[in-house]
Amino acid sequence: MQRKYTLSLATILISLTAFVYGQTTSSINGTIEDRSGESVPWATISIPSLKIGVTADSTGSYLLTGIPAGNWELEVKYVGYRPYSLKIRTNGTTPTQKDITLMDERASLDEVVVSGTMKEVSKLDSPVPVEVYTAKFFKANPAPSVFDALQNINGVRPQLNCNICNTGDIHINGLEGPYTMVLIDGMPIVSGLSTVYGLSGIPQSLIERVEIVKGPASTLYGSEAVGGLINIITKNPRTTPILAVDAFGTSWGEINADVAVKFNVSNKVQSLLGANYFNYQNPIDNNHDNFTDVTLQHRISLFNKWNFERRENRVFSFAARYIYEDRWGGEMNWAPKYRGGDEVYGESIYTSRWELFGTYQLPVKEHILFMFSANGHDQNSVYGNTPFLADQYIGFGQLMWNKPLANHDLLAGLTYRYTYYDDNTPATADANNADINKPTHTRLPGVFLQDEISLNENNKLLLGVRYDYNSIHGSILTPRANYKWSSANKNNILRLSFGNGYRVANVFTEDHSALTGAREVIFDGDLKPETSWNGNLNFVKKVPLSSGGIIGFDATVFYTYFNNKIIADYDTDATKIHFGNLDGHAVSKGISLNVDLMLMNGLKVMAGATAMDVYSEEQGQRVQQLFTEKFTGVWNASYTLRKLGLTLDYTGNLYGPMRLPLLSDWDPRAIKSPWWSIQNIQITKSFSNGIEIYGGVKNLLNWTPNKGTPFLIARPHDPFDKLVEWDAAGQPVQTAENPYALTFDPTYVYGPNQGTRGFVGVRYSFY
Repeated sequence: MQRKYTLSLATILISLTAFVYGQTTSSINGTIEDRSGESVPWATISIPSLKIGVTADSTGSYLLTGIPAGNWELEVKYVGYRPYSLKIRTNGTTPTQKDITLMDERASLDEVVVSGTMKEVSKLDSPVPVEVYTAKFFKANPAPSVFDALQNINGVRPQLNCNICNTGDIHINGLEGPYTMVLIDGMPIVSGLSTVYGLSGIPQSLIERVEIVKGPASTLYGSEAVGGLINIITKNPRTTPILAVDAFGTSWGEINADVAVKFNVSNKVQSLLGANYFNYQNPIDNNHDNFTDVTLQHRISLFNKWNFERRENRVFSFAARYIYEDRWGGEMNWAPKYRGGDEVYGESIYTSRWELFGTYQLPVKEHILFMFSANGHDQNSVYGNTPFLADQYIGFGQLMWNKPLANHDLLAGLTYRYTYYDDNTPATADANNADINKPTHTRLPGVFLQDEISLNENNKLLLGVRYDYNSIHGSILTPRANYKWSSANKNNILRLSFGNGYRVANVFTEDHSALTGAREVIFDGDLKPETSWNGNLNFVKKVPLSSGGIIGFDATVFYTYFNNKIIADYDTDATKIHFGNLDGHAVSKGISLNVDLMLMNGLKVMAGATAMDVYSEEQGQRVQQLFTEKFTGVWNASYTLRKLGLTLDYTGNLYGPMRLPLLSDWDPRAIKSPWWSIQNIQITKSFSNGIEIYGGVKNLLNWTPNKGTPFLIARPHDPFDKLVEWDAAGQPVQTAENPYALTFDPTYVYGPNQGTRGFVGVRYSFY
């Protein structure tokens, strides 16, 4: 009490002095504490833009004077604690009281996560290893979509699946996109068609963080969460800026803009409205094959989230999103009038998609949440003269009950998922009459139970099981077990995970190559659900440095064994893709290491590497999986000059060779890709008024996959195979015009065709 009284008296005296001498300055005062409530003495408190600062006393109290009216950034530093910054407004007359809580450097790796166990928990306390990437991480290499933004995360690779339309999916530890579940605020939104087409258009100005779980999560999240999940957590309307703008353009002519606006509808209702706009209308053909190197796109996405404050802090929020995209790639002289014809080749995709999702806590004594989502996806695509028209509607509901009992933390849930799907492919055709369409209606009720057992202060055991009944494939059971040990100071953590996953596949919604029309799709029997067993060993170690910084190590060994895996066979016939369940097994195994370094001088380095082996084995023959590298590395180095308000970011990735599909024994292209790397640099200038200006260069090495390769797209001059000659078995033959016996094919793709380009942008946040 004596400390606060003395501080208040000093504040009054300063205010009186300012009044007497007519000075328009004010002060900021308060106390510095850590998370446990203990005072932090001798911390440095400053406003760098005003070049004023002060040191807290032995009790953690501070008084910063001589502050004119305006918006300022207050910084607090002390060895062993994370630097703290806060935007604060002063009016030049009234003192401002601000108590500050610092987090020690060990807590920098201890964010709150929800993806591993479906409830908020400290990252270090979670029995499931969860990687967290904040919005600041993605600002180091600004990208127009979530798909592009994930390129600098270890073990996660955006994979382009088409040289022409540039659609793609997300690989986790070498497993293709359909094995990755993408969620928004914990709801399974991105699935099916949008696994390929819907990853773009999520406004990055609305992203709070991205959580990634590697390995099967089917016990909690059901089908598609075999390889892992990506959970995009959007910002809470209560804590966001009133206005946030982020816009940039590139030297290639790309324009991207994110805008987010907060509305306080009432004291208890807040709304966050966001929009993303992306436009690229500049056909470029640097590899001289008469095809666009990058698809032309026109995209708009709208997002609206509502948060309602209720009694006893019960949760109620819901959000909606709409996205429309028009993209095309093809011959340089393509125009919409050629859409669907065989005169000029183009791939034109119209995507229209809506989503609705939310969470409501029931007004009962027990902690029971009702979570819901719904989405509709309309796809109107043409690949040359091959149309793909599809509609998909998904409804999802989940009732979840959380009950702590002694050293047990129980979580139980009931789920129901309904999927409607219709297209113009054999997937929904009548078995007896191909001219009759039969949309699929899939119902998937399920129940899951999870028990997190605290054996003691340092040991936890997580047991879970899920039962689903698929209306087409019947009963599916997925068990799960996780064990966590931590040292007393939590500087060492060991996690062991073991689980089962399953996936029901729809080739035409998941594999773009099945749609291009370049190859005929053949199904080798009815496709059965895939099952997998996975084991992960994860070790995390944090080493506090004497200088006040910290270095962290996160190493994982993973192994996944598949039964009934669905393999796309490009090798048997160059004119066909055979899809069928593997008569054998498939394996994805490897080891990954992440290293995080944070120093008090403003240097931060995040680097990671993954070495893996992904293959299938059938009848004693081992085959390396297509489009899967054996090594990948990523890095993100950031250095901040706080006095100048400048931040320098250097980001990049490195990929090892991957097996690629060839069309004949005479195909002159390499069977494996070379080592390749995309590197970027950016400099950001921050101003006290909330404005940031940034710019830099992407793809510093000007790497493109056509270098060292005779061609990427096979026979681009004859995209409809009008000049190809065929033998009696329906195979292309060698001729003077076609010496390699090839057909038109755009599937030889493993990296982006975009070379070096500059970019410049601006961000603005108003609180």
